[in-house]
Amino acid sequence: MTVPGPTLQPLASSASDADQRPPASTAAPRPRGRTGRILGWVFVIALLIGIALLATRFVAAAPELGGTLNPESPGPSGAKALAEIVRQQGTDIEITRSRTQAEAMIGTDTTLVLTDPLALSDEAALQLVESADRVVILTSSSRMLRLLDLGETVFNADAVDAQCNLPEFSRVGDIDATRLFTPAAGVDGCFRDSAGDAAVLRTSQEGRTLTLLEGGSLLSNEHLAENGNAALGLALLAQTDHVVWYVPSFQDTDRSDDAPDTLGTLTPDWVTPAILLLLLAGLAAIWWRGRRFGALVAESLPVTVRASETMHGRARLTAKAADAPHAAEAIRAGTQTRLATRLALSPRATAQEVADAASDRLGVPRGSLYDLLGGPLPQSDRDLIDLARKLAELETAVENTVHTERNRP
Repeated sequence: MTVPGPTLQPLASSASDADQRPPASTAAPRPRGRTGRILGWVFVIALLIGIALLATRFVAAAPELGGTLNPESPGPSGAKALAEIVRQQGTDIEITRSRTQAEAMIGTDTTLVLTDPLALSDEAALQLVESADRVVILTSSSRMLRLLDLGETVFNADAVDAQCNLPEFSRVGDIDATRLFTPAAGVDGCFRDSAGDAAVLRTSQEGRTLTLLEGGSLLSNEHLAENGNAALGLALLAQTDHVVWYVPSFQDTDRSDDAPDTLGTLTPDWVTPAILLLLLAGLAAIWWRGRRFGALVAESLPVTVRASETMHGRARLTAKAADAPHAAEAIRAGTQTRLATRLALSPRATAQEVADAASDRLGVPRGSLYDLLGGPLPQSDRDLIDLARKLAELETAVENTVHTERNRP
């Protein structure tokens, strides 16, 4: 029977159109929105602006000298607790950060308290000390020891008691000193150790009483409640009705030529231009490599890559990298999958489950199969070859037992 011509014509036309039609694209369509890209650029620009602002603030501020034994600081290194205890004994404490104000506040029955005035020159420091009849220096500064000729610092540390003839220290008891001194000639030393070194130095110069100790480890807020530290602080500061406490600062300095250098003054002049140049280079690199000329075009991929080619390519890469553990892991995974199929297990069966089934089938100890399928990976090519040979033998043995059972009548 002959099929009429008019019936064939539409079929032929449809086939021809199908041959001329371009193959379907395998690329997934991408969203054409620009919001994510704009937000990314905004983040990059904001980050660069932040880096530029940090570069312009490269000059560091001068450190604060008044943190240690500051009578207004409640921190661990401050001395606010000592100041409050002294006030409770009826002593008036005035705190100042100006050398001229401190000299003006000092009267006839006044105790001057200070740490090492680093911002003052030697002449200004001596002038400040000489303005008071009673001075307590809460520092172990070598400069103050030299200027006042009190002695030398030693680095012994021990628990000591008063062991001196000064009556105000008779009830202090033991203190745990971390810095001791060797008194100079004519200087009394209190709280001595067995070697004769003292924690407190006391001397009288031209009718002026000078006392020096390392107060950071004895009179700070952190250590005031230990041993007899609080009693020592009262013995030092509560002997008069008026105390002037000078807190040093870099703003109150008489030095002009040798002002303390900051990070900005120590930085070479080329650092800031170099930072700006790097920022500009980074912007140029982002604009060059990060720009896009439009949306991605979806194109067809008619090329078919065989699975064997992919397998051989990965094998060559693994061999070139000499990655025996990775290759052994891949061989084990393939063997485990094939054994699971032959032993009627799930494709997701674990190595222990496969080893149990193979052990039951072959009648061999389970421990040896556990090590073979899930033990440590080989680290050399020789161990890798040995593992591959054993896995192949295991597959062959399982395959033979499966075929034997199928051939039984």
